[in-house]
Amino acid sequence: MSRGDVDVVVVGAGFSGLAAARALQRSGLSVRVLEAADRVGGRALTVSSAAGTPVDLGGQWIGRHHVRMRELAQEFGMTLFPTYSAGRPAMRDGNGEEIPPVSAATLGAAWALARLIVMMRTGLGVSDERPVADWVARIRPPRARRLVEIALSEAASTDLDLISLRATAEMVRAAGGLAEVLGSAQESLVSCGAGGLAALIADDVGPAVALNQPVTSIVRDEEGVTVRTPCEAIRARRVIVAVAPPVARKITHQPALPDSRALVQRETFMGTVYKAVIVYDEPFWRDAGLSGEASSLDGLVPTVVDVSPSNGPGHLCALVPGSEARALDALSADARRETVLDTLSTHFGERARAPLSFHEKSWHQDEFVLGGYTARPRLGSLDAVTAAGHAPVGRVHWAGTEAAPRYNGYLEGAVRSGERAAAEVLAAL
Repeated sequence: MSRGDVDVVVVGAGFSGLAAARALQRSGLSVRVLEAADRVGGRALTVSSAAGTPVDLGGQWIGRHHVRMRELAQEFGMTLFPTYSAGRPAMRDGNGEEIPPVSAATLGAAWALARLIVMMRTGLGVSDERPVADWVARIRPPRARRLVEIALSEAASTDLDLISLRATAEMVRAAGGLAEVLGSAQESLVSCGAGGLAALIADDVGPAVALNQPVTSIVRDEEGVTVRTPCEAIRARRVIVAVAPPVARKITHQPALPDSRALVQRETFMGTVYKAVIVYDEPFWRDAGLSGEASSLDGLVPTVVDVSPSNGPGHLCALVPGSEARALDALSADARRETVLDTLSTHFGERARAPLSFHEKSWHQDEFVLGGYTARPRLGSLDAVTAAGHAPVGRVHWAGTEAAPRYNGYLEGAVRSGERAAAEVLAAL
């Protein structure tokens, strides 16, 4: 090899790409990680609050069964702390009327979700042509329907008329079940923030990580690959593309990708999600016996959860998927802030209007990520996307949370897929 050439180029410095690069380096191979953005972490992003605490604006939770993420946090000296869950949740309708934890709405929602579990297990009525919105529209009473809609759209991070019941069933299966998706997958948080952990892993990988280097093309031949960015061309024996399929669509390939692989990139789309984290001097809502979890049946901010660090300031996280996220985009920054704080004050009182700091991120507006939490198959395309799989195309290997058979859509899936791709490369060399 000439100077500047490496054994493996990794495209993307999210958890998947970093995990792959680290595994390859530990096996003695030379690696170059090319990241289009000016930071590492991909769909994980940690910033600092006015109180000096880490604020996760992207993926943040580590589930009960997310073994590799737990091991990585421990390896880098970080602690995990439980997501706060004591106290009672707050639920209100559009008139500000409080909905009791045990009510026709909550019981109806629980019954509907129980029926959904049975449908997913039996396959009855679960079609890839049938959007989730069609099934949700049949739930009664209306408040129960809205609670289910909020839960499923937040879990999928998209409009429910864009994803099928069967694709949703597959999402739930890969995550370990509906109880995992709606509960234990959000069990813990990492002390330095998920983005902070990604930065520590990147530091361990070292100068092999290059930022502001969007890959524009990959040329394959019998002896290797040439990976091009606007700044350079790198020769390698193999390449791992560790970004979501809709993002990978920006890269041209010579020769062209097979139809099956091109279909994966064409027939998947990124979710739409806005996230805000609002920081207070303390988690004052707990004094009133509230958990910090809140649901608004109307308005633009349907879901709020407590993501406060174990000791110190209070952090409330607002998650807004789909059409509501796009509606927030249309507002000015001041109007968005006011809309979010209005919702929090409705649930938690006037003190919620005076935070120490306010942090927000519209992931579907990020040019390097295109959305969150993950890529979803378009209606009717699940079988074709699944059949395409993630087998290498010549010397090009595929990683990213979408390429994980288990826990795809989560940070755990990203790490597992990166390490799987690294093992695949090692076996091929």
